[in-house]
Amino acid sequence: MTSYKPKHFAPNLLDLVAEGEGSRIEFKRLIHSAPKIARSITAFANTSGGVILIGVDDDRRIVGIHSEKETLQIIDEAMKYHIEPRPRIEVRVDEFKRRMVLLVDIPESPERPHFHVERLIRRDTGRRSVERRVFIGDGSHNKATSEDRIELLLSSRESLRISFTDRERRLLDWLDEHDRITAEAFAGSAGIPVREARRILVSLVRSGALRIKSINGNSFYPLALR
Repeated sequence: MTSYKPKHFAPNLLDLVAEGEGSRIEFKRLIHSAPKIARSITAFANTSGGVILIGVDDDRRIVGIHSEKETLQIIDEAMKYHIEPRPRIEVRVDEFKRRMVLLVDIPESPERPHFHVERLIRRDTGRRSVERRVFIGDGSHNKATSEDRIELLLSSRESLRISFTDRERRLLDWLDEHDRITAEAFAGSAGIPVREARRILVSLVRSGALRIKSINGNSFYPLALR
């Protein structure tokens, strides 16, 4: 687990508690599940960063943690077995009225997306499986994102490369008369694999020609200027 001090780190525990939960701050009374805390870590790393205060109740009461060692072990397990690739985080302990609070600071990651990895046993077959999802922050909540947004995160690691061919022109002309298009619909009309269609659409999002929007986990693409 790499530890370093990012620029946005707020050292004052009481200031963080007073600010309350939101897109950059999350309270946890305690943690007992490595997969669950891994969701929060990946969501912050995949979005704009944030800090998790362990030992603070939802109503902003500082209750403290019972065991620093056990809490650190759960975080370490989350980092080792439930997040790929591992993001950089900083962990420190603060104290208020003899109550220890563990602060986990997660900066926005240049290596996103970070996948949440969970090993499950299927109820219908009893077989073991591995579930890989990407969580992002949505206000004060974390949610699994779509394949389209995962592609956008992956694409952001590289410099933008776009070829504006007749296929892209026909797509923009079609969108000029229609509200939106999905990667699956574009793939069907262009006669290309869905993965390639998604890559083209994401490139147009990054170029500023399109936007990406999601409703109930389903992503679609309207023109940026509409």
